[in-house]
Amino acid sequence: MYGKIVKAIAGFYYVDVAESGIYKCRAKGVFRKEGKKPLVGDDVCMDVTHEGDREGNVTEIFPRKNELFRPSVANIDQVLIFFALKTPDPNYLLIDRFLISASLCRIPGILCFNKTDAAKDDEITEVRENYRNCGFPLHFVSVRKKEGIEELSRLLEGKTTALAGPSGSGKSSLTNELSGTEAMEVGDISKKLARGKNTTRHIELLKVGRDTFLCDTPGFSALDTEGLLKHELKEYFAEFNPYEGKCRFQGCVHIGEPDCAVKEAVRAGVISQRRYDNYAALYEELKDAERRRYQ
Repeated sequence: MYGKIVKAIAGFYYVDVAESGIYKCRAKGVFRKEGKKPLVGDDVCMDVTHEGDREGNVTEIFPRKNELFRPSVANIDQVLIFFALKTPDPNYLLIDRFLISASLCRIPGILCFNKTDAAKDDEITEVRENYRNCGFPLHFVSVRKKEGIEELSRLLEGKTTALAGPSGSGKSSLTNELSGTEAMEVGDISKKLARGKNTTRHIELLKVGRDTFLCDTPGFSALDTEGLLKHELKEYFAEFNPYEGKCRFQGCVHIGEPDCAVKEAVRAGVISQRRYDNYAALYEELKDAERRRYQ
């Protein structure tokens, strides 16, 4: 039988088989000998050992299209970067880290903001202006009022989507809405800190439609950006692309150089000042990391 691993806990792998449901499986010992480990998201072959108890063994892991290490999950088609407009307010630097990281992993992304019902029009406009040219499709929803959910669900249909964002953004509520069940525990917002309580405790693919899965993960704060060099950072800010080759100096990194076309676009309001400030902050962060590496 063929299926997809949707959950892994304490050495057991839960395999979703189309039309048959979920089987609780062990992995064959040959995987350990070969240095392989099944991951959530793996497409696998399994043998049924006890149909009544829905038990079996994973016997083969099919080649992966990709693999993330934090969290450990395979065969992701896209990442849904999900933030709230209010309570908590958007952390713009963290948003940009997510966008860069998704690009580094070569995984298509969708940037979505929840809680439109709690935000003022000018706050929504500010976010829209900051990210309209970021290179990722931009969506706004209210999970509580079920606004924008149908359009978003069409973008997820038939795909395995990693759900990335801070606690309190409404990820669990979105998952419950899409699946039509209380699949995920929804945490209260701490009034003192205006931050969400992380309610997800293990990596799991939740089936929200035929061949449609969402992956929410515990302790998920940012995708991996290790290995990115400071001079490469500009490539991950899509709104800079039209100005490449138009600066005074070849190889301009748009920080301290004179006659920089990108900085002129920022002054003219064509490129978001907030996005540029985040670029400059991340550039300095990468510069410091490279300096420490070679000391």
